Amino acid sequence: MAAFAPRKARRLARPDGSRKGSLDERAAPVVRLLNGRARFCTTSSCSGRLVLAQGRAADADSSRARRKSCSWLLVRHEPCSREDVMTALEKATGDVVFKFEPFVLHVLCQELQDAQLLHSVAVSAGFRNSGITVGRGGKITMAVRSTHCLEVPLSHKGKLMVSEEYIEFLIHVANQKMEENMKRIDRFHKSLELALKTCVSADNSPSEETEKSRPVYVRRRKRKTFQQQGLDTPPREHREELEPEEDVENSLDIFAGIMI
Repeated sequence: MAAFAPRKARRLARPDGSRKGSLDERAAPVVRLLNGRARFCTTSSCSGRLVLAQGRAADADSSRARRKSCSWLLVRHEPCSREDVMTALEKATGDVVFKFEPFVLHVLCQELQDAQLLHSVAVSAGFRNSGITVGRGGKITMAVRSTHCLEVPLSHKGKLMVSEEYIEFLIHVANQKMEENMKRIDRFHKSLELALKTCVSADNSPSEETEKSRPVYVRRRKRKTFQQQGLDTPPREHREELEPEEDVENSLDIFAGIMI
């Protein structure tokens, strides 16, 4: 697709629209690896985070309104402590939810086979909720996702609804998920590097047709040598290696007949 290169250039020229406004450090190696290849373009990413999100009360008009008014009391891209969470909860005035959100990555791909390669690597690394979508105009997007999320309500209208002991338990579970998330990112990065190198090696290797044509050429040259020496037939030790050439020619004649 000739249109992929300019589309990628326009996409990468956009300012970062995330709340953080910059690339997550742990996601950066994967993002740079993919954007360094002509066939891929990342559109969004998050290395995984622990969040205390505060929204409007549960009786708000709509879920869309709650999302619009949502604020973060706490966000961490690494394991957090009990003190971090309890300090943030002191500022709560609405409904607060404690979340763990794993690594997510969206990548535009030039061809479907490129998306399939990424999907295979992602699933093998543990991101088993990954998928491929094909949009209008043939735009191919590969999403790297996981299912090991966590979302638990903690307070309602500013009032804490659970015990501090339970909060401490939730933090322990969320931190375990974060550590597993980090391991999966590392596996994904290493596997992706290997897969992309393998693809480059395969593209640079001689084609199957080239490998087939080379021994045929050698056999023809040997036959010409025998004829120049005045031999009607080659010596016995060379007859077997000349016979396959006849098979190749006969096969080509048959194929040509079918095409006609």
